[in-house]
Amino acid sequence: MSERHNYGGQAVLEGVMMRGRKGMAVAVRKPDGQISMYKKIIGQDSKPAFLKMPVIRGVVNFVDTLVIGMDALMFSANEATGQDEKLSGWEVALTLLVSLGLFIGLFIVVPNLIVGLVSRIVGGVILLNLIEGMLRLMIFALYLYGISYMKDIRRLFAYHGAEHKVIAAYEADEPLDKEHVKPHTTLHKRCGTNFLLIVMFVSIITYSLLGKQVMIERIMTRIVLLPLVAGLAYELFKLAARKENNPFLRAISYPGLQLQKLTTKEPDDGMIEVALAAFKGALEMDGEPESGLGASAKGEEGPVS
Repeated sequence: MSERHNYGGQAVLEGVMMRGRKGMAVAVRKPDGQISMYKKIIGQDSKPAFLKMPVIRGVVNFVDTLVIGMDALMFSANEATGQDEKLSGWEVALTLLVSLGLFIGLFIVVPNLIVGLVSRIVGGVILLNLIEGMLRLMIFALYLYGISYMKDIRRLFAYHGAEHKVIAAYEADEPLDKEHVKPHTTLHKRCGTNFLLIVMFVSIITYSLLGKQVMIERIMTRIVLLPLVAGLAYELFKLAARKENNPFLRAISYPGLQLQKLTTKEPDDGMIEVALAAFKGALEMDGEPESGLGASAKGEEGPVS
């Protein structure tokens, strides 16, 4: 008997993407109120065996998530606006470059500039890296808090909550309808927010092994070693999701669950309807029934973004 798949997904503009074993399904609420669907086969089983090895699979999964997520966002942006003109490839590439630049600037350059000043009075490498990690976490939390006041972002976070609720209902073996989905929490142990917090935790330990470095070395090594940190964090993320009763792993997951109170909001009935449409689309692609996964399911943990 084959192992069952743990479904994941992400919120998109006025919709939700759900990712299954065979592909992804995106449901978006159009300006006229109709739900538009987009399905795409991904084909995970075709990858070479070495790409599924521990740590390496985390890097591959991270890249896959970015590529698939951008595809889903492109579809949602085109459908949610109702415009005939579609986003071009260079516009998407430019968006990725700007996002990457923002990430490096906010979460790598700025914390290290501050640490460079602090290093004049603090000499310990581990303490400096701890300060860097805490600064990165503070910037991340303040960034999320700030954008959560934007109307469009609040709607995105509400769709994020709808995604979590639908997956939780499915994993609880409950019928996939609004009445059974609504009571569930918007927080989920496999959320991408948890993963990002674990990345920050792993980065503190990893970068501390490098010893004392000058400013340019600190910035360059953090960029170069980011794939390794992401791969290690993915393994810890998977382990924490499976070993819920382990006190250490539960402690690591706790900050991410609390931060989800910023990145998820309570969805309305229409948002839940969209999330259900996307999830049922993913189930249909996999040939799965609309119930029967349950809490005992095993297999690859798909990130619940």
